[in-house]
Amino acid sequence: MASTDNSFTIFLVEDDEFYIKLLEYHLALNPDYVIEIFPSAKECLENLFKNPSVICLDYSMPDMDGKALLKKIKQSHPQIPIIMISGQKDVQTAIDVLQEDNVYDYIVKDDDTKDRLWKSVSRILEHSKLEDEVEHLKDELGRKYDFNTAIKGTSDSIQSVFKVMNKACDNNITVSVTGETGTGKELVARCIHYNSLRKKKPFIAVNMTAIPKELVESELFGHEKGSFTGAYERRIGKFEESHKGTIFLDEIADMDLSMQGKLLRVLQEREVTRIGNNKPVNVDLRIIVATHKNLAEEVKNGNFRQDLYFRILGLPIEMPPLRDRKEDILIMSKYFIDAFSRENKQKKRKKISPEAKTKLSKYHYPGNVRELKSIVELASVLADGEVIEANDITFTSTSTFTDFITEGSSLKGYISKIIGHYLDKNSNDVAKVAKKLDIGKSTLYKMIKRGEIELPQ
Repeated sequence: MASTDNSFTIFLVEDDEFYIKLLEYHLALNPDYVIEIFPSAKECLENLFKNPSVICLDYSMPDMDGKALLKKIKQSHPQIPIIMISGQKDVQTAIDVLQEDNVYDYIVKDDDTKDRLWKSVSRILEHSKLEDEVEHLKDELGRKYDFNTAIKGTSDSIQSVFKVMNKACDNNITVSVTGETGTGKELVARCIHYNSLRKKKPFIAVNMTAIPKELVESELFGHEKGSFTGAYERRIGKFEESHKGTIFLDEIADMDLSMQGKLLRVLQEREVTRIGNNKPVNVDLRIIVATHKNLAEEVKNGNFRQDLYFRILGLPIEMPPLRDRKEDILIMSKYFIDAFSRENKQKKRKKISPEAKTKLSKYHYPGNVRELKSIVELASVLADGEVIEANDITFTSTSTFTDFITEGSSLKGYISKIIGHYLDKNSNDVAKVAKKLDIGKSTLYKMIKRGEIELPQ
């Protein structure tokens, strides 16, 4: 509902001089309204460049009838709401006029006209304020998803990710995000969307593993009423909801092969067909996919269509695991602690002791950023004072041997980590650890002395 400035401008188009002055006086009782009057359709059209907030016009103007004037306004300014005021009480005329997209209300001229007009304009103003608020929130959302604001870190690996993300924001290329669980793949997708030309349109996230297999098609493509048992009403699918915006398909590797074929058609034809309907609906959307699996391996194993693989590969972005960007751990820890304090309205932000920082930095985080967030939030709760100590940090990882070997250490490095783990669990009791691991105490002492094993703090 735009006007040339922050004012709410009303055009009154009426050839009856007395009547137009009456309506102007009544509406002018609201000091927020700026009212301009026009005795002819021609003068109204000549002033549309002012982009009024609403146009109130008489259905029967001497130089142009209401339908013709509506059509001309719609051609150049389809976003401006129209209130039609008419002496005609014919119901069919009102129905015909109200079917026009830009007609907000149809008011018959009688003793209640000015009051009905007041209410109708007030509703449009309220709607305008809500639209402005939504636009403001969208702008705030865009700032929230600024790369450096949303994704914390200064490591070379995350800076490389930012560079690729920047390239993705300038066009509509399909983006495929890979990386271990918890590395922030959905956050990358949101950042790309909210920094692209589609940022004020919908961002729809769909996790393929969260939808029962038999409901995936209905969820994505929608259905018509009565198309299957339980379809009590028409449902718009996620693809249609994403029109003009972005759809994020998380864990795409888990999509059923039959659905993969239908997704391929969406990518090729840019249209979807609801279940129970043969008429395709055009969709203009950007697709971002993500998976923690190796899609090339999935293709090789027959679990993923090769033609779809090449279609969705687009611009690949690989999110590094947290263990490969250790310099970012303390930056993110502080951010999560501060955010937790704000959410819980804590007056003082907790600090991290040097010993706690060392402990956080040495852990390998099989759950990645998601796990780090949980760890430091729990530590914030467990800490008695204003400083988080090492004993406030609890690692509850259920990591397996596979998680452990992904660190890529040498055999010597793994031995040191295993011994360090046992020393940590046994309060640095060398004799106890030597017995548990069936290794000589003197060997352990030598390794500690040489710096091959660092005693946990």
